[in-house]
Amino acid sequence: MRIRRTLSALVATGVVAGAGLALAPAATAAPPTGTSSLAALLASDGDTFDRSWRDFDILDQAVGAVLAAKPGSPVAVLADGTVPLTAFVPTDRAFQVLAKDLTHRWYGTEQEVLTALAGAVGIDAIEQVLLYHVVPGATIDSGTALASDNAVLTTAQGGTFTVDVLSKRWGIVQLRDQDRNDLNPFLVPGKLDLNKGNVQIAHAITFVLRPADL
Repeated sequence: MRIRRTLSALVATGVVAGAGLALAPAATAAPPTGTSSLAALLASDGDTFDRSWRDFDILDQAVGAVLAAKPGSPVAVLADGTVPLTAFVPTDRAFQVLAKDLTHRWYGTEQEVLTALAGAVGIDAIEQVLLYHVVPGATIDSGTALASDNAVLTTAQGGTFTVDVLSKRWGIVQLRDQDRNDLNPFLVPGKLDLNKGNVQIAHAITFVLRPADL
């Protein structure tokens, strides 16, 4: 697939930043050892847009667009399965909501959403938003996140966001970003611990994290 090949050819050589405050360790979980990358996971359902707003096609294509324009971007770390990291991955619907917020129009296809975002903010801003969703240096599973209320995580973009555990019993976790005027995303039940067993892990979120007031 085009994006998978692009990512594999452009693996970053290092990690931009580390995790912020230490997270509470998972109870008795063995550390993951697998090296399958998140890039491979994102590309596993094809490299084209579809009609489902619950998967990650826009994210996949956005990563490819950034690397096509900026081959040396640290976004390429997503293709190096040996580098531990945790990504909080917005669904296609999350990007659709962001495009509506930025352009005041509701777009009916995934392609239109990505095109609108690129036109509204530019490729450099998209790169920074993508990096803000990546916490390098730490494999944070959902159990660890639930035990880490108020942990502040430092992202590959350099900014931080905060883990807000609203209900440990019901598994309700919100992430508080740097945009105080918009809704903060929640982790999506049933779409957690993606790529489990590998040192790169991901959790779906309901909205796009914002490193600044967009």
